[in-house]
Amino acid sequence: MKLGIVGLPNVGKSTLFNAITNAGAESANYPFCTIEPNVGMVTVPDERLDWLTDMYKPKKETYAVIEFVDIAGLVKGASKGEGLGNKFLDNIRATDAIVHVVRCFDDENVIHVDGSTDPARDIETIDLELIMADMEIVERRIDKAVKAGKGGDKKFLREAETFKGLLEHLNAGKSARSYECGDEDMEVLRSSELLTMKPIIYAANMDEAGVSDYENNAYYKVVESIAAAEGAQVLPICAKTEAELASLEPDERQMFLEELGLHESGLDRMIKCSYTLLGLISFLTCGADECRAWTIKRGTKAPQAAGKIHSDFERGFIRAEIVAFDDLKACGTMAVAKDKGLVRSEGKDYVMHDGDVTLFRFNV
Repeated sequence: MKLGIVGLPNVGKSTLFNAITNAGAESANYPFCTIEPNVGMVTVPDERLDWLTDMYKPKKETYAVIEFVDIAGLVKGASKGEGLGNKFLDNIRATDAIVHVVRCFDDENVIHVDGSTDPARDIETIDLELIMADMEIVERRIDKAVKAGKGGDKKFLREAETFKGLLEHLNAGKSARSYECGDEDMEVLRSSELLTMKPIIYAANMDEAGVSDYENNAYYKVVESIAAAEGAQVLPICAKTEAELASLEPDERQMFLEELGLHESGLDRMIKCSYTLLGLISFLTCGADECRAWTIKRGTKAPQAAGKIHSDFERGFIRAEIVAFDDLKACGTMAVAKDKGLVRSEGKDYVMHDGDVTLFRFNV
């Protein structure tokens, strides 16, 4: 899973990136500090995997990972190449989802590229650049479909009409995410790698005081309203606090969170948002050699989940032996879970659930 961190220059993108990846990306009080995208891999915390590791004492413990990409700040005219915009748009296109960092605090010592804090204006600036970039792609797809449909091929004529409808929607300043159409047409649209089709999390970047009382933060409410209108996720976060947390030892980190009145870090909340946004779940495998978390799409069937481990597992799939993690934990051991009949044998049509502790049987 690859998440692109975007936003206007100087809104806290690199500070947030540093905090969640400890990658040490340059962060400074001037625009275009980030030119080449910084990339960092983050392990996904999973208490279930920790518990399995304590039980099996494996040689190796492997968590699921998320790749974060810190993309340079976009500015007005990016879709036309301003601020090296075309390159940055290509970097966004390579991601699975977007984390849009929006400034939700006032500080005269931190320069804002437009001179003042205005979340609605900032979001609109980014959205319009992404929409205009999408419009160019859609216009090309229309031309291509029209030419291909000159012989009367209904498939291409339908595709042209679908993209024409989307173009009208984009011309109204609306993202592809909010465009409503049938499942078949939506599959066609998704094939075009549209920037505004990507799922989005708005990271409302606040100061320390604002994040602890975010529901009363006027800037946050603006972002929350915009996110609700397009079915996006919104995450209140303080990049500066996250940077401080990242520098602490685990026990110190928990104490600091409690002092701030927070239950978990912004990173943990962002990971949960990402999984929800992209419809992801994790299943678990365990043994003396390795305990591991595997990320799959919600709705994945057992053979395809097996294929995440190795293609031979999917090709020669026989069955999956599965126990729900909560049942296994309540029993204490796999042997007890088997004695109680909680370890099930599932076939090719079984749909995987989050937290399934799984052993695949296969033959090739």
